[in-house]
Formats: sequence, structure tokens, C-alpha cells
Amino acid sequence: MTLVPRPSSRVLRLGIPKGSLQDATVQLFARAGFTLYVSSRSYFPSVDDPEIECMLIRAQEMARYVADGVLDAGLTGQDWIREHQVGHPDETPLVPVCDLVYAKQSFGKVKWVLAVPEDSPFEKAEDLAGKTIATELVRVTSAYFAERGVNVHVEFSWGATEVKPPVLADAIVEATETGSTLRANRLRIIDTLLESNTQLIANQTALADPWKKTKIDNIALLLKAAIEAQGRVGLMLNVRRQDLTAILGLLPALQRPTISPLSDEDWVAVNTIIEEKTVRDLIPRLKAAGGQGIVEYPLNKIVV
Repeated sequence: MTLVPRPSSRVLRLGIPKGSLQDATVQLFARAGFTLYVSSRSYFPSVDDPEIECMLIRAQEMARYVADGVLDAGLTGQDWIREHQVGHPDETPLVPVCDLVYAKQSFGKVKWVLAVPEDSPFEKAEDLAGKTIATELVRVTSAYFAERGVNVHVEFSWGATEVKPPVLADAIVEATETGSTLRANRLRIIDTLLESNTQLIANQTALADPWKKTKIDNIALLLKAAIEAQGRVGLMLNVRRQDLTAILGLLPALQRPTISPLSDEDWVAVNTIIEEKTVRDLIPRLKAAGGQGIVEYPLNKIVV
């Protein structure tokens, strides 16, 4: 598979995960300052940056295409990177550029867990000797049982894995964020194989190109800044100097609040960043402590 290059030689070929992570990824890029236009009829989203060429690739295949040089960089989960690496142990390693901790339901990690029916006698991996395990993560699962000396039959699942036990499989290895789907299907977790979050990965050829490395690093910086800002807001207010100590005692912050003098030397402006969920309780307390002109404003990016 090859991408048709644009006239400019300075183009970064970037893989965007298609499927469950797609919408969350497009939203993350928007907060980072990049607008992706995704059409249901095309695997080549347009982006408002002429130096980036995007392609939609299933997360399960992203590591392969980045490793092969079809793409310079891409976003995929650590789970699928590991699945690729287990199958290609002699291949030049992919380079993780940065962790991007977000998932399809929340800004958090997913877990790949070994789950069995609630009423089954299985309590640990060793109890499953000779049994059938259904999963999409075949290589990692096979390696997990091999490391424990447990002989099982691992079969690939095309989806709806959680409905297979006990009729079509004895146990499953499945990704979960909250465990709610497993519980709804009367499954219980007996072990965790790995935790996974999205990573921006690149191949070593791309990183050896100074221009591409700088472009990849800048994208990573902006994506991490967008994640850092998630769930936070800025807050600014005016305070009499005599009330400043009381106000500062109420304010949590990333580091310290910024305090700036105003034209009236008896007053200062205070600017800080706080968790959005604390605002509704905090603003009335700030007002009661003497804060005035309180303004809450949204944040798209925080570079730390």
C-alpha cells in the first residue's frame, strides 16, 4: 500500500485510528488545533495543515504500516503495538513518541482482562488448561499462557467476544474500560494481561529526517497539551491585597496562581487553573472571601 505524495516533499504521512477510537481522536486533534475532515466514503481525511497527509487505518494494523514505512507516524494502542511486536520479534522496533491517555469512553486507560463466566469454577489462568480462549489479541494471549506453561487453544474472535462463554469459548481475553459490559454478560475478571493507552508512534526512518522529527514532536506537544487541558478551566478574579491570603488558601493550582498588580495598588488580579468539577463549589466561596470580577474561561491546551 502506498500513499500518493503531495507536490511538496515536506509532508508527514500520519495514520489516524479508524473504528472505536476515531471520533475521540478527531476531537483530540481539534482541541490541539488541527481540524480533520472525515468522510464516510474516503480513507483519506483532509486536515487544515498542508504539511500533514492523513490516512484512516484500523488500530490493529497501524503498527504494521508504520513499521513498513507506509506511514511515518500513527496513533494506536499499546495493546496493538505489543501484538505486532510479539509477531515480529526481529523487526526494527517502533519508536513510541508519547503516551496519549484517552479512550473511546473517557480520558483513561483500557485493560485487557481474562474473564470467565460468573458461575464457572475457574479462579486463575492455570485452571484453564486445555480450554478454549476467544480474543482479538491472539499473539499476546498465546504468549501470556505460554509464559505460565498452560496449554490452551486461543482462537481469534471477530467481535462480540463477551457473548461467547460458556457455549463458544470457556474464557475470553477482552478490552474493558469500566467492566460494565463484562458484568452485563455475567463474566468475572480473574486476571489482567496488560493496560493500554494510545501512543503516537513513528518509525526510525522518519525520525532520522530532521524536518519530520520536528513535525512529529510538535504534533506530540500539542496533543499532550490538549489532553492536559481536559477537565480543567481557567479562573481569574480581582482581590483586595488584604483579602489575598484568604483567597489563595481556597485556590488549588497546577503550580501557583499568577498574581498581577492592578492600577489601584490596593488590588491585584489572580489567575489560576483548576479542575472544572470544583468550580461550582469554589466560586461562591471566593465571592464570600472578597473576590470580585470572577471570570471562568475554557482551556484548549496546557503545555507543562
